[in-house]
Amino acid sequence: MSDETGTATEAGAAGTERRVRVVLVDDHRMFRTGVQAEIGRTEVTGVEVVGEAADVDQAVTVITATRPEVVLLDVHLPGGGGVEVLRRCASLMSATEDPVRFLALSVSDAAEDVIGVIRGGARGYVTKTITGTDLVDSIFRVQEGDAVFSPRLAGFVLDAFASTDAPPVDEDMDRLTQREREVLRLIARGYAYKEIAKQLYISVKTVESHVSAVLRKLQLSNRHELTRWATARRLV
Repeated sequence: MSDETGTATEAGAAGTERRVRVVLVDDHRMFRTGVQAEIGRTEVTGVEVVGEAADVDQAVTVITATRPEVVLLDVHLPGGGGVEVLRRCASLMSATEDPVRFLALSVSDAAEDVIGVIRGGARGYVTKTITGTDLVDSIFRVQEGDAVFSPRLAGFVLDAFASTDAPPVDEDMDRLTQREREVLRLIARGYAYKEIAKQLYISVKTVESHVSAVLRKLQLSNRHELTRWATARRLV
């Protein structure tokens, strides 16, 4: 997230009585700590951070227990990614009273990541370059039911969902979990298993398991075919 932090205080000091309960979901503890310090001064920003989580299982447990109004959700998480959190929290999002709303907050601006979480039910998607002021504002807008996107993503999202020329849903991609897609993308870029393991903070054995699962689901034989498959879909 951007270092432009002072304005968050100014926004909250304007005399507003707005309040919103938020859960932070991100697998990087230092980032969660930074966001908490930036937006979690309730008396100033109106944002009360009621829970944190670092993976899918923790996220579902914390969200279910605290029933926040807004969840700040990273796209890439151990255990299946943000899309899996959305899937498992579908009933909370569709509740007629006090629904839980999700705002994706990610370093990624890849098309498949944005579309994946929006299709999953998230109300918006902002990147981690966002300022503290804008993040607080985005949280309140999502609480109120608005759709919120980083400026350079808004046009893309509108095109993808509104244009008659929008590409059809890729059923093959939908068979893959979020983590399998991450591994697939890195394989296609030429990363070795050890490099992928380091990049995703998982073991080499886990990488091998994901590759095997991708090959099976896509009915491919080896990583060379995976690379061709990914390149044809512009995932590289």
